[in-house]
Amino acid sequence: MEEGIGRYGSSLKVDNVQALAGRVSSDIPERYIRQERQNEYAHSNSSSDGCAGVRGIPIIDYNKLTDPNFSDEEAAKLHSACQEWGFFQVVNHGVPGDILYKMKQDTEGFFKLPLEEKESVAQLPGHLEGYGQAFVLSEKQKLDWGDMLFIGTLPSHIRQTRFWPTNPHTFSETIDKYSIEVKRVSDILFRKISENLGLGQGKLYEMFDDGVLALRFNYYPPCPRPEEVLGISPHSDGNGLTLLLQVSDFPGLQIRRKGRWFTVEVIPGAFVCNVGDIVEILSNGRYKSVEHRAVVSERNERISVAAFRTLNVGDTVGPISELVQGEEVLYKTLPFEEYLKILLSSKLEGKSNIDHMKLDA
Repeated sequence: MEEGIGRYGSSLKVDNVQALAGRVSSDIPERYIRQERQNEYAHSNSSSDGCAGVRGIPIIDYNKLTDPNFSDEEAAKLHSACQEWGFFQVVNHGVPGDILYKMKQDTEGFFKLPLEEKESVAQLPGHLEGYGQAFVLSEKQKLDWGDMLFIGTLPSHIRQTRFWPTNPHTFSETIDKYSIEVKRVSDILFRKISENLGLGQGKLYEMFDDGVLALRFNYYPPCPRPEEVLGISPHSDGNGLTLLLQVSDFPGLQIRRKGRWFTVEVIPGAFVCNVGDIVEILSNGRYKSVEHRAVVSERNERISVAAFRTLNVGDTVGPISELVQGEEVLYKTLPFEEYLKILLSSKLEGKSNIDHMKLDA
């Protein structure tokens, strides 16, 4: 990937939302208004109808997952989380506190820069990496109330350093250290997920070891009418596994479960992890990639950092043969490059990527 991962996507240039938020009072441009937000109710722990709230999302203790005395029990919890929720939080993951602190500090510092300085690493036409918005593919589609910086970080040869901020001056070093730590944590998760699927620890780890790790830094400014907009539209992740660091104390990530939206609580220092479309396909549907979105606040900004583990050019996306012996194959098998084209066309059509990959599609 000499040209980086950004060449597999693009986004039209639209107004910077952070700047827009500083100009508007109560009048929000129509392209940001979402009719589906009307009459919605996001459940919390205090729901009286018996639905699981934010505390119902499984919590996986990384220390126990890697401790022979507790690993079987914790791996069973991980298996259940991937089957029943598609989401879980990982605590005690061992990423040094100073690296997490610097990642939060430098990310906040970047988004505080003047717009013209942030735009020194802006997206280029036909390229997804850089500062801007993700997957704005038409002049008519609804827009998200947020800005983002997207970069590929591992393997190192995919790095497009023209999109890496030089201010804060420590940001590049922080990104490098953070990426290594996130890969370490997700490597263990891939090993345990693989074992839980009956494949042995090495299968998924080896598939993703030489794959791509990309970071998306999200900024959601306050909005005078937060109940009418979305920070990120509902979607499932097209990658293999996502690890999200919630920089802000204010919650905003929501997952869709049993037809309702549930808010994910902020556990300081934890990673919110979710199964991506590729793992759902590889597992032939045993694990589910779950729809999620981000909402915003009237008074509080929200910042997060998502790390995406995915495959690489030359890899294949399709159900693993050992998992479809004697059962129906549910998904297509395609070269990774073709899979990325389907992912992009799904965004353009506003449809589910998983639906496009199903054999009966």
